Amino acid sequence: MTDSHGRGTDAPLADLLRTDPRVVTAGADLLGQALRDQAVPVTEVDWRPPLLGEDGEDRLGEDRAGRTYRALRTVLGDARRTVANARALERMCAAGSELVAIRPASEVLGLEKGQFLHAGPPLEWERASGPMRGALIGATVFEGIADTPEEAERLLASGSLEFEPCHHRDAVGPMAGVVSPSMWMFELRDPVHGNTSYCSLNEGLGKVLRYGAYGPEVQTRLRWMADVLGPVLSRAVAAHGSVDVAAIVAQMVQMGDEGHNRNRSATLMWLRDLLPDLVSLGVDGTDLADVVRFVGANDHFALNLVMPTCKLAMLAAADIEGSSMVTVMARNGTDFGIQTAGTGREWFTGPANRPEGLFLGDFGPDDANPDIGDSAITETAGIGGFVMAAAPAIVRLVGGDVDFALAATRRMYEITLGEHPRIQVPILEFRGAPAGIDVTQVVRTGILPQINTGMAGAVAGTGQVGAGLVTPPERCFTAALDALASRATPGAEVGAVRA
Repeated sequence: MTDSHGRGTDAPLADLLRTDPRVVTAGADLLGQALRDQAVPVTEVDWRPPLLGEDGEDRLGEDRAGRTYRALRTVLGDARRTVANARALERMCAAGSELVAIRPASEVLGLEKGQFLHAGPPLEWERASGPMRGALIGATVFEGIADTPEEAERLLASGSLEFEPCHHRDAVGPMAGVVSPSMWMFELRDPVHGNTSYCSLNEGLGKVLRYGAYGPEVQTRLRWMADVLGPVLSRAVAAHGSVDVAAIVAQMVQMGDEGHNRNRSATLMWLRDLLPDLVSLGVDGTDLADVVRFVGANDHFALNLVMPTCKLAMLAAADIEGSSMVTVMARNGTDFGIQTAGTGREWFTGPANRPEGLFLGDFGPDDANPDIGDSAITETAGIGGFVMAAAPAIVRLVGGDVDFALAATRRMYEITLGEHPRIQVPILEFRGAPAGIDVTQVVRTGILPQINTGMAGAVAGTGQVGAGLVTPPERCFTAALDALASRATPGAEVGAVRA
């Protein structure tokens, strides 16, 4: 058989059989690996389908996809978006952070007896997870509102006590993030934009309030922190003057900390700055030794300085109309919530996922609670899981390896607006950290932000059970996209969206 030119129509097939195959795969990892195992060269195209969103269980998949595509086109065509995102990124990267004081929450946040703050988006007692309930119970006993955990639980369930998100008062709290009036708080100020943020003092690891433990050892530690640690550190900061925490954050990434699960160098740098003032205070020698020992032995102590520093960066980028940058990622153990620069303080939530990683002792996956804590503000600001390539020591703690860390950091550049000029990743030729999560890029690529985190026990009172990796639920980003689309100002026409 011949074609119109007199050539055999089977010639192309014959050529294919006589030459080496050239294979291009798109999103077919198993196929590509199977071919490589047979020594076949493969060119891989890193393609992923975009997030589809959710319209309800009674709609067809095409309807959900259609709504997301329409919202994506609308937001990408917003006349304000390019300038708004550039402004948000510039303000975020320009933000500073200085520790200016350490004071009780009753003073800096106006908390009164019976009022508490917690991590993540808003939550009712009925929906609170085990570690969140445990931390609220422990704080209620600590404040002397209840004499026993049982009495505290009854009061909390009755609705007679008040609690709201830390973020609603520009504060952040790790894990359960519970703050009560008598707890001492770091007070940090951004000298560039004038914002202030707060975080409690870090208790250490294991059976601690933020992981939902509330037993006698937890109460003893909290009382010592209120009676000794807070007042002594407060006097030292007052004697020293403001501490440039933004500079510490930039240095720690150079030294192998990623700022979420690893803060060893940041803790020691901060203690080095304060130590001369601590020694010169004239406090009781035993108290001084206990304070220095407690801070120096707690590698996570500086996490509670890094978190409000990241919060200050995101406050600088908040409330910019037309911007699709994410300004908050937070979890309460039940829900995961985000906020964006273009939608103000509105929360977009979905069910919190359960981290995967390594467990302590005899604990296993069934013992872990879903994701919890405001500490994902570190990833929101471009550190934590976003710079795991800079912290090779962290990957074994959270169940990864060096190749995974490098790939994770490189992947985060695909969903961010730019690179941080001060926070740099040495192993990537000192490339700036990926900065400014863009809702549209998350939806377009299907790549979700990478978070590395601790794991709290699902049962109240358990404490920490491990550490691992987690991503937010897709629903947060598609819901935020819908909200941004509803606020969009028509601009350039955007045609078919490239997945």
